[in-house]
Amino acid sequence: MSRLEGKVAIITGSGRGIGKAIAKTLALEGASILVNDVDEEVAEETADELRELNSKVAVAAGIPEGDVTDESSCIRMVEKARRELGGLHILINNAGVTRDKVIHKMTDEMWNLVLKINLKGIMFMTKAACEHFKQQRYGKIVNMSSMVGLGGNVGQINYSASKAAIIAFTKSIAEYLASYNICVNAVAPGIIDTRLTRQIPEEKFASYERSIPMGLGTPEHVARVVLSLCSKDFDYVTGQTILVSGGLII
Repeated sequence: MSRLEGKVAIITGSGRGIGKAIAKTLALEGASILVNDVDEEVAEETADELRELNSKVAVAAGIPEGDVTDESSCIRMVEKARRELGGLHILINNAGVTRDKVIHKMTDEMWNLVLKINLKGIMFMTKAACEHFKQQRYGKIVNMSSMVGLGGNVGQINYSASKAAIIAFTKSIAEYLASYNICVNAVAPGIIDTRLTRQIPEEKFASYERSIPMGLGTPEHVARVVLSLCSKDFDYVTGQTILVSGGLII
């Protein structure tokens, strides 16, 4: 029997990159998936690929349906998963953005956008899902943080702040939900080969890659850790942050 047979997962920001890899990895283990992204085209592409894996799929994409910063949209996503996929057991809070600048070049708009999507979006999705999880006395929540949430990054003050806050949020919600048999954990990826990291200037990217003892990470490396956290193997683990950096941070 597959590790997630009969389980239903919402994965925010699953149209591409790490979110898409998580969706495919969970689907291969039997989970039904609600694909979420503000980009309708990439969300539908991911959904089609999941259907080819024989996964049951629903889609909540575009604006406002796929907007994690809109509380009513988050509530509708949970309702859609329950209605179209038969329940909800797993929430992966993966949606996020970057607007990188050093502090003297950081604008209010850049700061607010990153905090709104990366942090407020997680709060709204968790709030929408956890009442259902509490009623069924079961749930798995995985929040995507980052290694910069642990160590900071000079050119990513807004992103680093949001990812550090996610770690504290994870611990707080884990403590609140533990007695309901709900596990809440975070994953902190290091430098992963995605569309976003490939936007780093080539010379700088090569320098980053050389600094990783185990080499450049892939979205699948992160996805397999998320899968483990969602499985029975981690039913007694909550409030933790798992660093996936290939030895870059030890």
